[in-house]
Amino acid sequence: MSLFDRRSLLLMPLALAACGFEPVYGPGGGGKALYGKVRVDAPEGVNTYFLVRRLEEQLGRSTDPAYRLAMVLEIGIQGQGITASGDITYYSVIGAIDYTLQDIGSAQAIETGRVTNFTGYSATGNTAETLAAQRDARERLMVILADQVVRQLNATVDIPS
Repeated sequence: MSLFDRRSLLLMPLALAACGFEPVYGPGGGGKALYGKVRVDAPEGVNTYFLVRRLEEQLGRSTDPAYRLAMVLEIGIQGQGITASGDITYYSVIGAIDYTLQDIGSAQAIETGRVTNFTGYSATGNTAETLAAQRDARERLMVILADQVVRQLNATVDIPS
């Protein structure tokens, strides 16, 4: 006899509904409450350009914002794969964002948080290939971090739609 019973799958939605679970992007969810209402601080470099671009894809570009999203980005590179001769063949790009969502009218902080993540790239090719791989890893990291910020905001900020 199997430990897993398919009937438990049928009961799972009832259990989630009983505990107050509500899908963020479902009917009545708050997933779109911030859409078009947030002004993201302007990018200051290539990394923040990719970050802001992804945030605006997720939150929309606002013409009349009610909120401001301020961020501090930290990024670093750490060698991971090292050969017997001491050459580094794989790097991790590590990033963290401290963010604050503020009400524009009162400048009061509504939500603050921190997200961290990493990506990696190989450095076994020629210089051009390695630089392209590094740029791609940085861009992927900015997309991951932006998605994490949006998920945290959607999960924690209670704004009437």
